[in-house]
Amino acid sequence: MHDTRWTDEFLEGFRHKGDPLADETVKNLFRQGQVENANALMKQLIRNDQLVPDTLPTPLREYLVRTERLPSWADPELIRRGEALFGRYGPQAVVSLFCGALPASYAAAKGVQVIHLTSRLATNPFRRIMETAQMLVDVLAPGGLEPGGTGIRSAQKVRLMHAAVRHLILQSGEWNPEWGHPINQEDLAGTLADFSYAVVVGMEKLGCTLSTGEQDAYFHCWRVVGHVMGLDPAVLPTDMEDCAALAQAIQRRHFRASPEGQELTRALIQMAEHVTPGDLFDGLAASLMRHILGEEIAEMLKVPPADWTRHLLGPLALLGKASDELGDRSRAVAKLAELFGRKLVEGMVWMNRGAERPPFRIPHTLRESWNVEGR
Repeated sequence: MHDTRWTDEFLEGFRHKGDPLADETVKNLFRQGQVENANALMKQLIRNDQLVPDTLPTPLREYLVRTERLPSWADPELIRRGEALFGRYGPQAVVSLFCGALPASYAAAKGVQVIHLTSRLATNPFRRIMETAQMLVDVLAPGGLEPGGTGIRSAQKVRLMHAAVRHLILQSGEWNPEWGHPINQEDLAGTLADFSYAVVVGMEKLGCTLSTGEQDAYFHCWRVVGHVMGLDPAVLPTDMEDCAALAQAIQRRHFRASPEGQELTRALIQMAEHVTPGDLFDGLAASLMRHILGEEIAEMLKVPPADWTRHLLGPLALLGKASDELGDRSRAVAKLAELFGRKLVEGMVWMNRGAERPPFRIPHTLRESWNVEGR
């Protein structure tokens, strides 16, 4: 059985292990004097979404070459099927990320500490959330996981940024060793489970119909990304069932109420309300969080109470669809999640990420498939 291998003893060993290849790359940058401080390094990494090897310092160019190859077990057909699923249900996947996977990651009381420190030391919560959503699109857009694709480049960049964050936090003097190593292998495996298993669970709760084959294809895409991002093969789940067992083990080991997790959850809800137009959707992110996460985890995170009557009578009534849907809340939630997802994506497209950062990018084919307007 898959769940027998995710023991406390096994996972605890990986709480104290980082990513030697990426960590050494960052150390070389500082050792050679090519980056004066951690903030300068972070700016260098995020200035362009497309990293161009011949414009980067030698350690970065070497890192890109060493980490760009897909694993031998990568299946192009499964990747294509995973992309097709995202093409069909992309807005719902974004809602599942915002209202399920991300807040679930904030419930891990030890792992959330690095996210909280990073939001204070290197970036702001809105920007970090946008970059997380951008990675979701980059990986699953058509061709994203082909050689040189946006998904490969995005994974390489995030992996290197993780190493920079580890360096920054360990130098800050604010890290408690009881939390484990910053962005350790167990937490990386948990993040992979969030992007794959947790997003699929959330999509199903939002009314998406996914076959077992489609779920496996979606997971395969993220397993490939996990390889590119430096997960130790021993903590890289083998299939969706194995990933579910990993997610359950991490929840058992780490889900606790924490001020940091609650603060980041508030920021996530605020961003969702900020980027969606007007006040029609205010409070909806919190309601959907409770719907996806369940009451126990939602209470850990102090998610505001749900107000389904308001939300089902508001946006759906505006569309003229409420009359025959209110008697079946599951159907109404499905329609509402699709609408909210499209408005959330549109809002991120129009939102300014900052002078030194490219705008939120969605390929034209996905915009057409999702009926999303934008730049």
